[in-house]
Amino acid sequence: MITFETSPDRYRHWKLRFDGPVATLALDVAEDGGIKPGYALKLNSYDLGVDIELHDAVQRIRFEHPEVRCVVLTSAKDRVFCAGANIFMLGQSSHGWKVNFCKFTNETRNGLEDSSRHSGLKFVAALNGTTAGGGYEVALACDEILMVDDRSSTVSLPEVPLLGVLPGTGGLTRLTDKRRMRRDLADVFCTMAEGVRADRAKSWKLVDATAKPKDFAAMVAARAATLARQSDRPADARGVALTPLGARYDDAGYHYRHVDVAIDRDRRVATVTVSAPDGPQPATLDAIGAAGAAWWPLAMARELDDAILMLRTNAAEIGTLILKTRGDVGRVLDTDRVLYGHRDHWFVRETIGMLRRTFARLDVSSRSMFAVIDEGSCFAGTLLELALAADRSYMKQLDDGANGAPEIALSAANFGPLTMVNGLTRLMTRFAGDETVLGALDQRAGERLKAPAAFEAGLVTFAPDEIDWTDEVRLAVEERASLSPDALTGMEASLRFGGAETMETRIFGRLSAWQNWIFIRPNAVGETGALKNYGTGVKAKFNWERI
Repeated sequence: MITFETSPDRYRHWKLRFDGPVATLALDVAEDGGIKPGYALKLNSYDLGVDIELHDAVQRIRFEHPEVRCVVLTSAKDRVFCAGANIFMLGQSSHGWKVNFCKFTNETRNGLEDSSRHSGLKFVAALNGTTAGGGYEVALACDEILMVDDRSSTVSLPEVPLLGVLPGTGGLTRLTDKRRMRRDLADVFCTMAEGVRADRAKSWKLVDATAKPKDFAAMVAARAATLARQSDRPADARGVALTPLGARYDDAGYHYRHVDVAIDRDRRVATVTVSAPDGPQPATLDAIGAAGAAWWPLAMARELDDAILMLRTNAAEIGTLILKTRGDVGRVLDTDRVLYGHRDHWFVRETIGMLRRTFARLDVSSRSMFAVIDEGSCFAGTLLELALAADRSYMKQLDDGANGAPEIALSAANFGPLTMVNGLTRLMTRFAGDETVLGALDQRAGERLKAPAAFEAGLVTFAPDEIDWTDEVRLAVEERASLSPDALTGMEASLRFGGAETMETRIFGRLSAWQNWIFIRPNAVGETGALKNYGTGVKAKFNWERI
């Protein structure tokens, strides 16, 4: 079983140091430190274990070091920044492993951009040596890319000429959408296995600045200091330690304090139950700070994030997630009022960011999601985002006056900062940006809606009565489980992100379709394919039909 929780004292591949407002993350990959046996991580190449550490390090900078305003990503090895994803690891991995690995690495890169956009945490890539493939894609996620001009170091995206695959985990998209590189030059660059040196890299907009080796460290320090001055992260705040989750993993599922995942392998279904706060929550900033990582919004988000990753990596056959909540609607709404009332405070802002990224991870997961809203549910505010993320929602309708009838409620959480990767709220996406509908819903924030009102407002898909409830939900889940997983992945990825495209939706669309397809084609992974034969001295043999 692959797990995703780690800590700096367990890192094998990254060195993290702090100097006032600037943190430095230096990549120093242990060749024998692969997450699975059978390959060596040479030239600072990486696998899932390397990226798990990067994800953890950035999380700790966000929460434990509020004084940090800029992070420098560089290499601790001479003349090489990062050779990208380890090719031998990819060559021996299953199809599903490759795709999920690519998805996680890109979510980590998206997280850098999310923190820059929303939290004032800036990132500088200091390319102090040759940078290829996924290594350059890490750099592309940073605010600025600085490159040493030593007449030998290059940047490259060599996937197409060397491996028969695609720089699809953000590489192509960030070149055109973020770096604003000309399409014809991008075409040349992505078919040059040898890459380009510093002078051409700068003229083609692949990097922002270059310097000779003797001046490189000074340039990096100056740019990091400049970016740090642009941030509003506090210089004198006390950080919040990210304590261990205390999760228990067993054959029945994954179990946390606020999140529980029950796996039914025979039905290929997992029930994800998220619980509301189990007691009164902090109402002041001092009390929130005292709660630290145990504060419900942060604790719940961390647990849910871990659960999503565990399901993706360790339960590939589980195709349908049933999303449930339990607890008091009022406590969730009270917590939301405090959360969004103090949203400008650094710790609260970072917690909202964690919620945003966690729900976004759910959105891009290749699993069908049905929200089941029954007695004891608390799909309110922040937790209503789970139902809005679902592909369908079923809300039980009880007779008028019946005790325990489920209710849902909107809050500020549903109208602002918890955006999807398309830059829109889930309500905006659901109603195709209809301002009349959204305005009417805004007026009903805080109102507790039973099934008939929720159905009339378009907030749930179906509202079966007590007689039909059990059979309707059961048949819907059984029908879903009988359909082609591939067809469902394509359908869901298309329907979840309607409207205008963003850089992020284009990246994940390519992961779901193009990269997914290329990774099963014989030209890449067949016995004579380029990825399969890389490093063997055997030239790839392609099927020359264009499809």
